Amino acid sequence: MGQYSSSQSGAAAVQRPVAYLNRLRSLVPSADLVQKALVLAVVIIPFIATAVAVWQVWERYVTWRDIALLIAMYVPISLGVTAGFHRMLTHRSFKAHPIVRFVILVCGSMAIEGAAITWASDHLKHHAFSDKPGDPHSPREGGFWAHMGWVISGRAMHNVTTELLSYVPDLRKDKFHIWISKYHYVPIVILAVLLFVFGGWPYVMWGLFFRTTVGLHSTWLVNSATHMWGKQRFATGDDSRNSFWVALLTCGEGWHNNHHSQPQSARHGLAWYEIDLNWYAIRVLSALGLVWDVKAATLTS
Repeated sequence: MGQYSSSQSGAAAVQRPVAYLNRLRSLVPSADLVQKALVLAVVIIPFIATAVAVWQVWERYVTWRDIALLIAMYVPISLGVTAGFHRMLTHRSFKAHPIVRFVILVCGSMAIEGAAITWASDHLKHHAFSDKPGDPHSPREGGFWAHMGWVISGRAMHNVTTELLSYVPDLRKDKFHIWISKYHYVPIVILAVLLFVFGGWPYVMWGLFFRTTVGLHSTWLVNSATHMWGKQRFATGDDSRNSFWVALLTCGEGWHNNHHSQPQSARHGLAWYEIDLNWYAIRVLSALGLVWDVKAATLTS
């Protein structure tokens, strides 16, 4: 009887710290909750900064230097996503010199749209199930969902999963792409510090927060608006459309129906009047011998 009581008290002594640890674990937010909180912060903080920037415009505190900084940050970072993450990495529209590849993917990482490999995986999944069950961001599930709901819910900008990795078997074996994806947050942190050092909070607000807000919503408009409004030149079996105003905001990504008809093409603006800044930049780099194997569709191809 004494031995039983002793063993029973010993077991209880072991269970007490275990129970205490379990209670502590219950107080710690889950990884999924933390991820969603981070995504909300990425969406909301730049939006608040944008409201401040609008107030500054209203109060006439804005200078040409602020506007120049916004453009100087917006264009290369936008090209990093659209020409780098999208056309080069996801669709292999062209091959680039290692230095060019490094610079363009670093610029893309500054867009705060997640890691390069994750971005490519999500987009390839979109093409595989465009406007069908399985599409990460189809407007058929709602315009708000296609625009940013899928991001807020945690369906984007998350850790690379086995399901997503199956779409990029070659990228996940490439050491450079693994490295740039693992440390994708470093470039934007360095940029934020530099902006603050050289210009204080006004530089951070215009060069980081406001630029991020415009950049994110411009990218999301490709997911939402160009599957809702515009014209279809090609019968692609989905709702993709061509949109002039989205193309202006995204350096040429708005010619979305053209893109869905020939996904591997580095050229999205097929007609002379379809402005495609990405294509112009790729042509210049090609003329300089810095990119090659450029795939380019035409209206008749």
